[in-house]
Amino acid sequence: MKQYRGAIFDLDGTLLDSMGVWRQIDIDFLGRRNLEVPSDYLEAITPLGFEKAAEYTINRFGFRDTPQKLIEEWHQMAIDAYTSQVEIKPGVGAYLARLKGKGVKIAAATSSDRELFLPALRRNRIYDYFDTFVTVREVSRGKGYPDIYIKAAYDLGCDPEECVVFEDILPGILGAKMGGFTTVGVYDENSVHKESVMRDASDLYITSFSELLEHPEIDFYKSGD
Repeated sequence: MKQYRGAIFDLDGTLLDSMGVWRQIDIDFLGRRNLEVPSDYLEAITPLGFEKAAEYTINRFGFRDTPQKLIEEWHQMAIDAYTSQVEIKPGVGAYLARLKGKGVKIAAATSSDRELFLPALRRNRIYDYFDTFVTVREVSRGKGYPDIYIKAAYDLGCDPEECVVFEDILPGILGAKMGGFTTVGVYDENSVHKESVMRDASDLYITSFSELLEHPEIDFYKSGD
């Protein structure tokens, strides 16, 4: 069994059970404009980050708003939910604790904003497990490309082949594979329609982190090995 030194985690839909928050924000945001949410909208904007998602939304619906105005509206709608409602998925806390206990370097690679995810990580008591946080704002391309994962590996002091990327969306898996990373696809109900494709694209696919606690099919070096 190959062993790894670094673990890179997406947050929304992977560690955080937060995709329902964004689905409701989409409903409320477009509802204010007398529009229904297209079936492919959440999937389209999830890998993009706030700025590119705002540009996509303006172009798709022909809004006259500036990207910054949309971002401010979304941000206000999301910040309360992340601060007080968003929970971690089953097995996440125990799995991160196991990795930390082995001295594994841990990064978050996310399309979300620090003002949103940091309060959620702290409230769920997993913030201290992370060695670094990287957002799509810090790289030139979104999660269909390896940029964010390469930066996360660099920040951890690891090469891509020494790291495992955990993702719940297909563009993330494909982008990480493009960069030479081992990938673990993570089930989320909001991407269930992509499950068979995710299983085929990922090196390993899990429905819960509890599976890795019971059957550690991805192994990591202990610090000092």
